[in-house]
Amino acid sequence: MPTTVPAYGKEAAGRLASMADVTADDGALRRFLHGLPGVDKVGLEARATALGTRSIKTTAKAYAIDLAVSMIDLTTLEGADTPGKVRALCAKGIHPDPTDRTVPKVAAICVYPDMVATAKEALAGSGIHVASVATAFPAGRAALPVKLADVRDAVAAGADEIDMVIDRGAFLAGRYRSVFEEIKAVKEACARPEGGAAHLKVIFETGELQTYDNVRRVSWLAMLAGADFIKTSTGKVAVNATPPVTLLMLEAVRDFHAATGVQIGVKPAGGIRTTKDALKYLVMVNETLGGPWLTPDWFRFGASSLLNDLLMQRQKLSTGRYSGPDYVTVD
Repeated sequence: MPTTVPAYGKEAAGRLASMADVTADDGALRRFLHGLPGVDKVGLEARATALGTRSIKTTAKAYAIDLAVSMIDLTTLEGADTPGKVRALCAKGIHPDPTDRTVPKVAAICVYPDMVATAKEALAGSGIHVASVATAFPAGRAALPVKLADVRDAVAAGADEIDMVIDRGAFLAGRYRSVFEEIKAVKEACARPEGGAAHLKVIFETGELQTYDNVRRVSWLAMLAGADFIKTSTGKVAVNATPPVTLLMLEAVRDFHAATGVQIGVKPAGGIRTTKDALKYLVMVNETLGGPWLTPDWFRFGASSLLNDLLMQRQKLSTGRYSGPDYVTVD
């Protein structure tokens, strides 16, 4: 993922500007969001299930495993994080399997803002991005000035990407304009004084949004406000990424791109633990958005435990033998 927000072409910029009227005030935004087509729950879940049954041949599976590795945001977000733990995670991100240097590096290392400088130093020259959660992650319960200070601190420390959480309470209360303005403010805080900006991933915590219609509405809300990526979850609640919710977000990205010409990334996070799961998500991306989204620039997995299973399945494909958990490092 580039570390600066891409400049849209004239056509895309014009089409995006033409949608400014839908965000002009609270009433217009509410009418637009509630005017989106209702979600067919049965149809959505049936399609997600059907896509999950697609078979993948061995050669394609080997390619998909490497692609999935390259899309992982390897993450440590614990109160007990130490500089040593972050450095070890960075080393694993650079060489996921020290015995096989053909394994791709991961897309990013994701840490709290106070660990950004440590990760940045450890990853220097690797091409791996440093992502930082901010805005009072994971609950998002803080005053806006506090959230913006959190973002600016992370960007100043060198974060390439910011993962913000929306105010779910405000969204569920119907205060859409408040959520919209907060995302815009965070987007502005991602800018660097010397030029460029950190990419912004907007986390919805879909497990708390109650309905599929709300997921569709919040996806459009975030994209209209300037999100570079939309992300399902923090990984800190009981229900995180699911295939139907991710499929719905992919469809929202597809429709937004058709309306504006602007490409937005998607990141399912939490609960994706096996190679089989990851391949199902890649099939969904390919079938819904196509090849342009099948890169780490536009699709990510927020699933650190997934990496070890991918490595074990990769070794099985290459050697015919399945290694146990001792084959991989414990994060």
